[in-house]
Amino acid sequence: MPINIPKGLPASELLKKERIFVMDEERAQSQDIRPLNIAILNLMPEKEKTELQLLRLLGNTPIQVNVTFLHTATHESKNVSKSHLDSFYLTYYDVKHRRFDGLIITGAPIEHLPFDEVNYWEELKEIMEWSKTNVTSIFYICWGAQAGAYYHFGIEKHMLPRKLSGVYEHTVRDQTIELVRGFEDVFRAPHSRYTEIKIEDVENHPELEVLATSETAGLFLFKSKDNKHIFTTGHLEYDATTLKEEYERDLARGLDIHMPENYFPNDDPTQMPLNTWRAHTHLLFSNWLNYYVYQETPYEWE
Repeated sequence: MPINIPKGLPASELLKKERIFVMDEERAQSQDIRPLNIAILNLMPEKEKTELQLLRLLGNTPIQVNVTFLHTATHESKNVSKSHLDSFYLTYYDVKHRRFDGLIITGAPIEHLPFDEVNYWEELKEIMEWSKTNVTSIFYICWGAQAGAYYHFGIEKHMLPRKLSGVYEHTVRDQTIELVRGFEDVFRAPHSRYTEIKIEDVENHPELEVLATSETAGLFLFKSKDNKHIFTTGHLEYDATTLKEEYERDLARGLDIHMPENYFPNDDPTQMPLNTWRAHTHLLFSNWLNYYVYQETPYEWE
C-alpha cells in the first residue's frame, strides 16, 4: 500500500524511482479506506535526507499511511530552507488538537547537552506529554529514544569515552515479542552516538523490557510493557553511506574521530560501504506499524 505525502515533496520523485508506492494527497482523498495517520517529528539537521530514509520504510508495508512532518517551533533549523519547512512541515501547535495513530521522534546531534539545556526541550516535553493521550504508539530513534526514556521513565543518559560509530552485531532476547518477529537471532545495525542508556537501568525498570543488545554497542532496542513506547538507540534507518558522510564531515571539522567500526570493506575508507542491515530495518518498521499501531489504534478516535 502507498504512503500519502504532501504534493511536491522533493523526496517523492526519488521514492518513485526506487519503486516505493507513493500517493499524493489529492488521490488519497478519493480512497474509501481508513489509512494510518503517522506524524514524524524530524529533529535531524539534514531533514530531507531523514525524510527519504523514513518514507522508504513507511512505504514498504501493506498499510496505507498518511504522513505529517513536524518541526520544532522553538528552534530555527540552519540546514534546511525556510521554504521547505513552510511547504511541507507543521509544528506541534498546528496539530495538537488532532490524534495520530503513530508518532516517530528522530535523533538529533545534541547528545553532549543536558536535556534541560536543549533550546526546544520545553516544547518537546509538551509534545511527549500530549502523545500520552493523542497517539497510539511512539517510535523513538537514538537521541529521541534517550529523551523519551528520560521524560517518561526517568532513565538517564551517560557519556561514552569516545563516539560509538559503526555497524555492530546484536542479539535478540525473546523471539516471541512481536516487534522482533522474523528477526535473525543475531542481526547487524548502525550506531552513531556519544552517549548511552545502560542496559541495567532498563532491566531494573518495572515498566520496560529489553529486546536486543550488543556486546560492543550495548543497549539497542527496548519498549514499554504496554507497547506504547518503542525505543531504538541506533540508526537502522541510515543509508549505506550515512556513517561515511558523518565520518568525513567530522574529519573535515578537525575532530579527533575514530573510523566507523565493522563498516568499510577491509576497514578501508576508500571503499564503498554496503548496507548489511536493510532487511531488519524494514522488518522492524513493518512490525511496529502492524502490531503496535494498526492492530491497536481505534478505527475512529473518540
